[in-house]
Amino acid sequence: MSICDSCANYIFDDEEEDYLCNMDMDEDEAMRLMSYPESECPYYTADDEYRVVRHQL
Repeated sequence: MSICDSCANYIFDDEEEDYLCNMDMDEDEAMRLMSYPESECPYYTADDEYRVVRHQL
């Protein structure tokens, strides 16, 4: 499992029938992330569906 699997920007595209990153990256950024998977993605946001519930408590 990659870190992308838990990112809120990693969505299913019906046209491509695959999961894709929803962020608009230039070629250099995309290549860096593909070449060095351990590097930290600047667009990563946790897909935390319970965040609102915890905030209300």
